[in-house]
Parts: sequence; structure tokens; C-alpha cells
Amino acid sequence: MKFIDAGQALPDGTAAWPNTDDVLAHGDSVHAWTAIALHFPKWTDGRAYSQAVLLRLRLRYRGELVATGEVLADMLPLLRRCGFSAVQLRADQKLEAAQRALGWFDGSITGAPLHYQAAAGDAPAVRT
Repeated sequence: MKFIDAGQALPDGTAAWPNTDDVLAHGDSVHAWTAIALHFPKWTDGRAYSQAVLLRLRLRYRGELVATGEVLADMLPLLRRCGFSAVQLRADQKLEAAQRALGWFDGSITGAPLHYQAAAGDAPAVRT
């Protein structure tokens, strides 16, 4: 996961969309952008998670997805799982805490990623 400093501008070629946009309405035009920033106006408003999943799975967007706004370190595992590849943490968040949060579900204990529930794109569970 790429970290963008809170005071730093987003990379050139980045489209910045509010979480109220219908990303499916953008259709094939999403592929013209090298990066798309999806905004979290409040950390409790998860619409940008849904936008990210739609961009990745339905529209097959392969560019960089950036989470901006009220982005907290605790959100990082789910952000990564939904397809975000970069974050601009809220100014009061510590980079070390964010990096630690990314390890919570990385599978370092069992060898396989651990999640509370399956998501689209996960490998099917092996039954023994």
C-alpha cells in the first residue's frame, strides 16, 4: 500500500470523486485516469468502499485507487481488501500505526489471509 502525506497533492492524472458519484456511470472513461481518488467525508461513511469494489470488479479498473479524507489507520485492511492501492491518511494518523494495521489480516500466522467473511475474488475455500 502506498502512503501519500496528508499535506501532499495527489499525483498528476488523478480524478478525485466524492463518495456520492455513481462510478458505473463513468463506464469505460475510468480507464483514461492513471489514478482515482475516492473520498471518505467521515470515517463512518463507507460508500467509497463500495465504489472501489465496483471499479475493480465491474469496470476492471487497474489504475491506482487512492482513499482520501477521514482515513484512519484502522481502516487499512478493509481498504486494501476493497481494492485501494494508496491512502492519504488523516493528518493526525501515524504512519507506523497504519503499517501495523496492514499486518492484522496478512496471514503471517496461518500462511493464508484471514478475514471475517469471503469477498469477490477470493480463492474458493478448500474443504477437507
